[in-house]
Amino acid sequence: MTRRVQETTARPETVDPPTAPAGGARAIAIEELTLPGMPDATYREQLLATMKSLPPGGFERLCQRLLRESGFEEVIVTGRSGDGGIDGHGVLELNPFVSFRVYFQCKRYDGSVGPGAVRDFRGAMMGRADKGLILTTGTFTSDAKREAVRDGVPPIELVDGERLIGMFEELELGLTPRKTYDVDLEFFKPFKE
Repeated sequence: MTRRVQETTARPETVDPPTAPAGGARAIAIEELTLPGMPDATYREQLLATMKSLPPGGFERLCQRLLRESGFEEVIVTGRSGDGGIDGHGVLELNPFVSFRVYFQCKRYDGSVGPGAVRDFRGAMMGRADKGLILTTGTFTSDAKREAVRDGVPPIELVDGERLIGMFEELELGLTPRKTYDVDLEFFKPFKE
């Protein structure tokens, strides 16, 4: 629930600021989604902020759900450290004769994922999967995009924050659709006479 929605309910006058974990980085708390100065954040901004606020395991499980909803089968989050950046794997069946084993990596980033992350992930999945998938709330550098489709190596599909939001919209996953209307002024013209 975002702060905009919470404003209609009682809430404490003071809120302790979130503490930053070791390393200085911190996840965005759910209550911080509608930031001061951003009271009219779009649902796309709120969705992205919500994804960034999830703990690493939660974001991995969210990506697992997205992959399942997108037609992947046997999607498993590995949740192991020391796995070379592999967060999970699944099978994408194109038809009864063709299927692909896909390994995926999930990155909650504000910034850009570079080519080194793509190379490292490819190295971890080599010989284990037909294709790789990196999902991020951030973006990918142009070098990372080139590295993902480099000749002679398994391809890595890159899904940035904008594309990720588009997938959630298409599947209506985590989003509640709303019906709205525009007034048809032409309809009312005959009644003005």
